[in-house]
Amino acid sequence: MTAAHVVTERDPVFEVEVPVAIIGAGAAGLIAALACRGAGVEPLLIERDPVPRGSTSLSAGLIPAAGTRFQAAHGIADDAATFAEDIQRKAHGQADPALVALLAREAAPAIDWLADVHGLPFSVVHDFDYPGHSRRRMHGLPSRSGAELVDRLRAAAESAAIPLLTEARVTTLLRDASGALRGLVAERPDGSTERIGARAIVLACCGYAGNKALVRRYIPALADALHFGHPGNEGEAVLWAEQLGAALRDMTGHQGHGSVAHPQGILVTWAVIMEGGFQLNAEGRRFWNESSGYSEAGQAVLSQPDGLAFDIFDARIAAIARQFEDFRMAEAQGAVMIAETPEALAQAARLPADAVVARFAEVAALKRDGAIDGFGRDWSRAAPLAPPFCAVRVTGALFHSQGGLAVDDAARVRLAGGGIVPNLFAAGGAACGVSGPEASGYLSGNGLLSAVALGRIAGREAARIAGA
Repeated sequence: MTAAHVVTERDPVFEVEVPVAIIGAGAAGLIAALACRGAGVEPLLIERDPVPRGSTSLSAGLIPAAGTRFQAAHGIADDAATFAEDIQRKAHGQADPALVALLAREAAPAIDWLADVHGLPFSVVHDFDYPGHSRRRMHGLPSRSGAELVDRLRAAAESAAIPLLTEARVTTLLRDASGALRGLVAERPDGSTERIGARAIVLACCGYAGNKALVRRYIPALADALHFGHPGNEGEAVLWAEQLGAALRDMTGHQGHGSVAHPQGILVTWAVIMEGGFQLNAEGRRFWNESSGYSEAGQAVLSQPDGLAFDIFDARIAAIARQFEDFRMAEAQGAVMIAETPEALAQAARLPADAVVARFAEVAALKRDGAIDGFGRDWSRAAPLAPPFCAVRVTGALFHSQGGLAVDDAARVRLAGGGIVPNLFAAGGAACGVSGPEASGYLSGNGLLSAVALGRIAGREAARIAGA
């Protein structure tokens, strides 16, 4: 069981006191720290691992934002209202409208700030569409990897001389006799503890997808699924919230993924599907509308025999996917099978040749006719596949939870009975995102959207509280 307690003491005594304590040094925590520092207050970043990584490091590091200069450079017209409509459409109208509007509005200024003030070399992914986005608005760094995003944010924090306490796991939040949140207790690897007082605390400590008990409670269908997220996703923020009487929202919401190379365990970009590829199960059959999104693909793939499927695409699509470091790694480790004919590809993948050949023919006809298939997938804009053909054996996984602590427009944690915790903030996976209560509500990039936009707001507002 994750150690996460809220303890009340009459008058807590601390070994050290800081204006702002930020729990977690993934993208949300690092951005909160940079925003706090930019507002003139020095925060303390507290990270459980030896080196900050977080869930961000396992992602493609792509941040959706509308109306940026990076979009303008490619002639992409976009705005926050259109972005908000896309988020809400994917969430089936079930996401918090105020939070959707806030994040859609704040994403572009955050991208500009990270680029202009902290030197992050963003560019927009302009050569393929992500499911649910009506504009091309995914922004990433040169390697298109979350590891690079975390590394550059950490370097920016180091340049800003932001103190970072690593190998320190926060186990306890401390309140005084009046109920006011006063600080925390962090445990070191040797079992020793440090009591740290803080005028404001930011929870940037991921979600709960790595906590089997919480997954079983909220997402029972994925209780036994591969957790393809950071092991720090143990749900401390949720457990603290329950003890504080904080409001939780959309706890069944999550991001799955149906394209994790098996057995290599490497994420294969959904571009291989969106650019005209498709998925087959071990019987050589298509089984769903692959263009729906990669989050719902997690359960779709896991429901197939042995929980496996095959991404089918071609060399043209592979060239597009190669901009992602993960895909290049998958190729290097032999996950990508290549053949000149569908029959040879079936042999390489150990799939029934007759079924594979039939599926290639069906998809080619759908593309030629610009038709919508029986699963509801529209093939009218898809280019035909041409040899050499490619296949990757994949499985489904749970990446991270999307539900979490409800926050207001200043990222302050809301109480279930009304009101707020005035000096407690949440961002990233700790906070409720904008995907609603279903996996199918996850719009590509929603996780980093919350980390970046809410992280910046949380850091800025925590500085204001601490400096008051």
